[in-house]
Amino acid sequence: MPNIKEELKNGLKLLKLEWQEDLAQYKKKFLNTSLADKKKEGITWHPIQLKKSKIRMGERLLVEVERFDSNQPSAFNSGKSVSFFTTQDSYQSAEHRVNGVINFVKKNTMTVTLQVDEIPEWMEGNRLGVDLLFDEASYREMEFALKKVISGENQRVEELTEIFLGEKAPQFSEKPQLLNKSLNDSQNEACFKIANAKDVVIVHGPPGTGKTTTLIAAIEQAVIAGQSILVCAPSNAAVDLLVEKLIDKGIETLRLGHPARVEEKILNQTLDAKTANHASYRDLKKLRKETDQYLKLAKQYKRNFGPEERAQRKLMYAEVSRIREAAKSLEEYIQYDIFQQTKVFASTLVGASAYSLKGMEFDVVFIDEAAQGLEAATWIPILKAKKVVFAGDHCQLPPTIKSYQAAQEGLAKTLFEKVITRKPQATQMLQVQYRMPEDIMGFSNDQFYKGELQAAENTKSHVFPGEETNPIEWIDTAGAGFTDQKEEESLSTFNPEEAAFTCRYLNEIIKRIGIANFKQEGWTIGLIAPYGAQVRLLRSLIFEGYDYPNLKAFSDMITIDTVDGFQGQERDLMLISLTRSNERGEIGFLADERRMNVALTRAKRKLVLIGDSSTLAQNNFFDKLLAYFEKKGGYKSVWEYIT
Repeated sequence: MPNIKEELKNGLKLLKLEWQEDLAQYKKKFLNTSLADKKKEGITWHPIQLKKSKIRMGERLLVEVERFDSNQPSAFNSGKSVSFFTTQDSYQSAEHRVNGVINFVKKNTMTVTLQVDEIPEWMEGNRLGVDLLFDEASYREMEFALKKVISGENQRVEELTEIFLGEKAPQFSEKPQLLNKSLNDSQNEACFKIANAKDVVIVHGPPGTGKTTTLIAAIEQAVIAGQSILVCAPSNAAVDLLVEKLIDKGIETLRLGHPARVEEKILNQTLDAKTANHASYRDLKKLRKETDQYLKLAKQYKRNFGPEERAQRKLMYAEVSRIREAAKSLEEYIQYDIFQQTKVFASTLVGASAYSLKGMEFDVVFIDEAAQGLEAATWIPILKAKKVVFAGDHCQLPPTIKSYQAAQEGLAKTLFEKVITRKPQATQMLQVQYRMPEDIMGFSNDQFYKGELQAAENTKSHVFPGEETNPIEWIDTAGAGFTDQKEEESLSTFNPEEAAFTCRYLNEIIKRIGIANFKQEGWTIGLIAPYGAQVRLLRSLIFEGYDYPNLKAFSDMITIDTVDGFQGQERDLMLISLTRSNERGEIGFLADERRMNVALTRAKRKLVLIGDSSTLAQNNFFDKLLAYFEKKGGYKSVWEYIT
């Protein structure tokens, strides 16, 4: 397979480029940088205070910290590795650092699982800080996986590679399939394909088409058929969602990975938690305690002691070794017992390289959100697969790439995208979407899905009272003098006038539909801005200011985030502040059509765009989008609201 090998080797080269660029960006932000500059970059919180600590399931130490300076940006989010430090003179050394993994971040508080058994005394001080660490381990695992695929030493992986990327056709059997009455025709067809595939199936799931529902049904069928299953996704959140759905179906699932990266509600599905809840865990704990006691006794002997004491200490160390061996055997038995009861193993793509899965092979590997995973990461679970099921949508967000050169040369193209293009016969697109009315769906359907999507019957009732005739609106700010600006620190774009108008208009919509209706029905609101600076401005106006008391009262129902933050989510009412407004017609990465597809398909009942047509419509995509809103009677001018 010379051409395939070359393609894979090129992928390895691009991965190394990305690794170098990611590390270079981290070093630029971090090394030889003052504490003040690191805070401005959002990669350090300082000063922070330790608020509380507790022992979490699996006997891991959890701390909650709060920062005092809330005006600084923050790059911290769940799953990232961090390092605590102190600026107290007497404690500034390498020994006075403690690493951990972030559980979650909410505004100015952060919860972290520490990699120590007890909190060191220097962390109790008031000059505490925390740094974000660079994650090199993921790159190492991706590099190792690609090298394994290139080597061709695994015969089944070699065959799958030829099917995915070469001329070999995927094979299907013709077993009869029972229809699942809770699924629609295209979902049933996807399950039928998965059951009959010998090599690979691609489930193409556009927004709102029930991709997760379909996957869970297919996994359930595979469990009934007695197959061994590994379920993966690029992000921890996507894995946790699948685990939650599998548990609801009563399927015994083991969530692999660091407990800090796992959502609280499925913590009891982790190996740590299942070990702690195992019938033999008390015996294991007892053996560990005995080890500690013997070690303490052995260490009590000083250097100057006679042959009798030396013999005694030797005996104690021998006893420690014996107990440790017994503890190791018991630990292995507990893990074996847990694995025997497990029907589905679940991890992130990189997490599939876990030591506990070493040497294991699975009848089926399901990879969800496969269009968001780097190709190198996607190969990690495939190395353990007899058959692969990809699920995702390459018309939505691709993976985030730091290196412009690597992205341009093909790193942004995922394995999902390659296989769906080269092996259409293995693909099933889900065709009925249950999220949004036809008018909200229409533009994306024509632009991205060849008009093949249908709005389900239930979407006809997805309307707000009094808003039945206008589920979509574009409020055109052209000529109003709203101008985009660059934020000095981050160089991100924001538009203060548009942000203020967006808040006023959101306030107006809520009053129009009825505050009581929103509260009673529990309708949710999403506010998207493509730029971090605009997101920060909108959050401060709504959550921290006093100009919009109605909106502040709705804060538990309002989510404000970037497009990327909304992937996979939905809200009843969605507003998009498009932000860009300038005489040059510059729209930056708004020109990324797939990003806009995500933004346009989050709304269940009403979609409102706020933006400057004179800037945006110079781009062909936005020109078509504007024409669509005009055709549907959704076009309005900002002058209708500010005169």
